[in-house]
Amino acid sequence: MKPAVWTRRLTRCLSSLLGLGLWMPVCMPVAAQVPAQPPIRILVGAPAGGTTDTMARTLAQALGLQLGRTVLVDNKAGAGGNLAADAVAKAAPDGNTLLMSFTSHAINASLYPHLPFDPVKDFTPLTMVSTSPSVLVAHPKLPANNVSELIAMAKAKPGQLNFAIGAMGSSLHLAGDAFKMKAGVFIVNIPYRGTAPAVQDVLAGQVDLMFAAVGNVQAHIKAGKLKALGVTSAKRLAAFPDVPAIGESLPGYESSAWFGLFGPARMSPELSKSLSDAARAAVQTAQVRRRIESEGASPVGNSPEEFSRFVSHEIVRWKAVVQYAGAQAE
Repeated sequence: MKPAVWTRRLTRCLSSLLGLGLWMPVCMPVAAQVPAQPPIRILVGAPAGGTTDTMARTLAQALGLQLGRTVLVDNKAGAGGNLAADAVAKAAPDGNTLLMSFTSHAINASLYPHLPFDPVKDFTPLTMVSTSPSVLVAHPKLPANNVSELIAMAKAKPGQLNFAIGAMGSSLHLAGDAFKMKAGVFIVNIPYRGTAPAVQDVLAGQVDLMFAAVGNVQAHIKAGKLKALGVTSAKRLAAFPDVPAIGESLPGYESSAWFGLFGPARMSPELSKSLSDAARAAVQTAQVRRRIESEGASPVGNSPEEFSRFVSHEIVRWKAVVQYAGAQAE
């Protein structure tokens, strides 16, 4: 075929394809395929169904929507949250592996003498998700009806009252020891393997007292099966407006569990900001706030700088309580 004829036929072919909108695959190179991003994993150092797990799952869905990515929750329970924390501390700083931790992150710094990670240097604080105060409850037969009466009774009968402890070294255990340290009283700790059996023995009158998460005892208080002597927050709770804050009778006392999102250390400032901004926006959504509040907690969503300062302060604060209590890891 002569070149001129071939050229005319090619021109007519291209014109026909152009008219049909089919010219791009012929005339343009195929665009490079963008690889799909892997899911972000939030590691949780507690079993499924607990408060920390609930906070992580509540945040995960909203965080995924903010980032336009899949966010999964991976439970890695054990050693008071240290297994999950260690895995994140050693993860690549690419933002694909995060940690939903809790008060034990600060307590463990002094409770465990040889951690495989540094709770400050090996993490990038992103935001505090929520705080959750607890409530001091007693069996109805206990004569004391408020914190002042309890302190007076404990001083008159040292070692004759007892606290049920759902988990040694937990924030609720140390809330009780912080109370004893500040009030100058001796109340015996009765350890249990879990919150549920501890609550049951207080309900049965086998143990006098317990610091418990609001969600674990709220129904029992309303039913009159337990009486609330005080809440550990700085102010009274909306759920119990008639129950004083313990600090009203014991100035300076405050103890709330907290839940926060961390990444590994060495994350780039741009990546840290992107994840923190998305997490903070997720915390402020109506759905997440409602879910957090339904657990008796309060949403926070503070800045990385504020969260970092808070964690450092918590490590120092809980060290004094751990030393006073002589608490040891189980």
